Amino acid sequence: MRKLLGLIALLALMVSCSDDTINDSDFVAGGTFTNSNIRVVQIDTMNVETYTMKFDSLVTSQATRMLIGKYKDPVFGAVKSATYAELLPSSYSIDSEAEYDSIGFFLKYDAYYYNDTLKNNTIHIKELSELLKPADGSNFYNTSKVAYSDEDLGSITYTPRPLETDSLFIKLSDTLGLGIFDQLQQKDITNTEEFKDYFHGLTFQPGEDDDGSIIGFDFSTSVMRMYYSIPGEESRTQFTADFTINTTSSPIPFFNQMSVVETNEYLETLTDKEVLLNSSESDNQSFVQSGIGYTTKIEFTNLKTLFDIPGQGTLLNAVLKIKPVLGSYSDALALRDNLALYIVDQNNDLTEQLLGTDNAAVQATLNRDGQEFNDIYYEIPLTTYIEGILSTERDADYAFILLPENYNSTVDRFVLMGKEGTDQGVKLELTYAIYDEDE
Repeated sequence: MRKLLGLIALLALMVSCSDDTINDSDFVAGGTFTNSNIRVVQIDTMNVETYTMKFDSLVTSQATRMLIGKYKDPVFGAVKSATYAELLPSSYSIDSEAEYDSIGFFLKYDAYYYNDTLKNNTIHIKELSELLKPADGSNFYNTSKVAYSDEDLGSITYTPRPLETDSLFIKLSDTLGLGIFDQLQQKDITNTEEFKDYFHGLTFQPGEDDDGSIIGFDFSTSVMRMYYSIPGEESRTQFTADFTINTTSSPIPFFNQMSVVETNEYLETLTDKEVLLNSSESDNQSFVQSGIGYTTKIEFTNLKTLFDIPGQGTLLNAVLKIKPVLGSYSDALALRDNLALYIVDQNNDLTEQLLGTDNAAVQATLNRDGQEFNDIYYEIPLTTYIEGILSTERDADYAFILLPENYNSTVDRFVLMGKEGTDQGVKLELTYAIYDEDE
């Protein structure tokens, strides 16, 4: 115990109680506290363990966008995303006098992109050869598989302009268009079930040799559009029929399939969520990649040693700082300003988002104040979380993970530093007030 107190004394900033050093509103204390000697210590020697783990799968049928593209990441490998979707017509009726013209698909940018948009991307649209039904009856996942035809219905090679308001248009096969047109016009299809039995849906696949970017498209405004016309005495009247992505059925017949191959030697060892890779075993690094399922798990293994300090104490503040690995990010492989925190149980199952004061979600916020000196880090306020740990059983297990907030609709990736080395990459800083200390 004396060794512990000696270590704290060496590393602590000790001040006497005064209006300049302690704000009475920062903590609740009784008369005994306010009438006694107090010392406030800054402790940054608590052990922080960081690991990388990988979820077996992520639900992506609840995604907020279509994600299509492929790029080669120097750390994570070849990252790929394809979209699968069921479509429904706006109407099951076409005038008997109408004549088919053409069909195509409009993909509406939604402003999300990741990696290099200066390189060309390719999209291949193919027809599904089986119904979109989830294997578990509830959801589709980033690992779900649905069969589709080899032949393209349409394709395009394009330079992404994700911040533009224009849509990307892909001409589709007239064989497909004329077939659907005839079925509707002849009233061979008159309802949703008949349509789904005839036409199962589409998949949007990136080019196998692509090395550009992954682009987000708005599935609520992206449509397959058929053009037809009705001849008149002097001219033809043009009409359109839209086929929109079905998001009303339950389970939703839509998902993004996301995968990575040729990944680094460390990530290859993560075969399921029970496997943990300590940052000390992966070159003092941990990894996060949304959509794929890589996440950094954080544990504090000796917090309860605060109880070994003589006297009574109150936690005033707790902040975790964790640095991204220098050189692991760029303008193309951008760091996001925020990461979300989620609680995981002893089986590494995600249970809930970590909440702080007033039940607000706790975030890891990127502090760029020292960017010109290559000193940037994510800052996480953990006072409420640490107080909860200190108030429970001494032998309880606690851990949380870092993920982008929209983790099932993005492919954002991060490489974070561990605790090894002189430039400590992860550090828990506690401000702790001690009173009624034994003489």
